[in-house]
Amino acid sequence: MKSVRETIEGALEAGIEVLTLFAFSADNWKRPQQEVSALMSLLQLYARREQDELKKQGVEVHALGDLDRIDDRTRRAVDAIVQGTLGGTKLRLNLMISYGGREEIIRSARILTERVGRGELLPEEIDDEALRSTLFTAGLPDPDLLIRTSGEYRLSNFMLWQLAYTELHISEVLWPDFDRESLFRAVLDYQRRERRFGRVEAT
Repeated sequence: MKSVRETIEGALEAGIEVLTLFAFSADNWKRPQQEVSALMSLLQLYARREQDELKKQGVEVHALGDLDRIDDRTRRAVDAIVQGTLGGTKLRLNLMISYGGREEIIRSARILTERVGRGELLPEEIDDEALRSTLFTAGLPDPDLLIRTSGEYRLSNFMLWQLAYTELHISEVLWPDFDRESLFRAVLDYQRRERRFGRVEAT
């Protein structure tokens, strides 16, 4: 919770407009029930403790993922922080809960297939924009920067479609120790990059 608070306050200070945090992955459901329950309790606690401060800071919280899988108490806490921060204009905070990148793409394929079946869409009309409109992040720009903590070099099933051209920053800092200075180092690293999106560098 301290790391989340530090990261949010650092994002506000840096002028970041959208911050997305991987709060609970779809794969986490495979963990022992006791551990899952502990993570859900932590999510409830965060929602209760941080709502007023986030609202005061101008942070608007959104919860993205398969929320139907979480228990009623956690769902109520998540819904409360989303509704309680509605209208924040300084930072959009996306909490990815019960989320998996592969699962999201499968979900999109099913939605598009159903639209074709109902005659609302022709197969040849399925393109980047059509699929993008079915993602949990519909309407949002793709991330500019992905920060991977703990020195790990893998995406861990996170936003697989959206990260196609995202810059990666690998931080050796463990997530519980991540703070605003760690965030600032990642942003400075990103600012030194030249983004080409697959295009040849200009001469």
